Amino acid sequence: MSLKLSKKSPAVTGHVERKSQETKGDKVVAGVSHTMLGLWSLMVLIPLLWTLMSSFKTTSEIFASPFSLPKVWQFKNYVSAWNTAGIGLYFFNTVIVVGFALVIVMVLGSMCAYVLARYVFPGHRIIYYLMLAGLTFPIFLAIVPLFFILKNMGLLNTLPGLIIVYVAFALPFTVFFLFSFFKALPGEIAEAAQIDGAGEWRTFFQVMLPMAKPGLASVAIFNFLGLWNQYLIPVAINTDPQKKVLSQGIAAFAGQQGYAVDFGSLFAASVIVVVPVLIAYIIFQRQLQGSVSAGTMK
Repeated sequence: MSLKLSKKSPAVTGHVERKSQETKGDKVVAGVSHTMLGLWSLMVLIPLLWTLMSSFKTTSEIFASPFSLPKVWQFKNYVSAWNTAGIGLYFFNTVIVVGFALVIVMVLGSMCAYVLARYVFPGHRIIYYLMLAGLTFPIFLAIVPLFFILKNMGLLNTLPGLIIVYVAFALPFTVFFLFSFFKALPGEIAEAAQIDGAGEWRTFFQVMLPMAKPGLASVAIFNFLGLWNQYLIPVAINTDPQKKVLSQGIAAFAGQQGYAVDFGSLFAASVIVVVPVLIAYIIFQRQLQGSVSAGTMK
């Protein structure tokens, strides 16, 4: 009996040593990861805080002491940016364009992804691969055709024309992102809904779509960020000063004054652009984390 114990003891000891070594390695990896995340957070937060602080300064203060607190908080910079620079009009245009485009692309994208993921019909794989091909197509190659298409349709320099282009721009990614969510949903639930008398539309909107809520929230955030910060498309097909969006407005505001730029108002305009994005992320943060955890469980 003692011999058996003596034979097993080295193995047990080795197992404990390996476990101890793995624990130390995990601590090192965790420490390095937290250090890198801390540095990355500082790289993100410091420019944001500096921009916010500079938005309450005058131009002379920004150049004299860029990292100090403002002597007098210049709230008039926001008033000047909103009214004088036209940021208020550009903000309103952006909300209309991005809002309508986001609703349309989420409805069309979810319906398209659901059909491609749950139904088998001739050509469904070809349609899916064409959607994927749309992700690889550089947008700047489509600027000239888009310009002439919108011009012939009478939608050039109009908000509806910009909404249609935004929807076409975001639709492939939306379908690609939601395809896996609908593919992983159990088909027994849809069959049970149909047995209870629900039609295809009711099954989709009342049963299957709510089950994909984490994916919908995530893709909505990504689309919102991409469309809100879009610059190349509106510059090419939306040159009417009264129809410009925020990205165009800030670029025009920075360049229209030459060397006499009011940097305080410019930083205030930048804060106005960033705040809606931060608010959207804070509101949908839980859904975004839920979609990531759901994706790892699949």
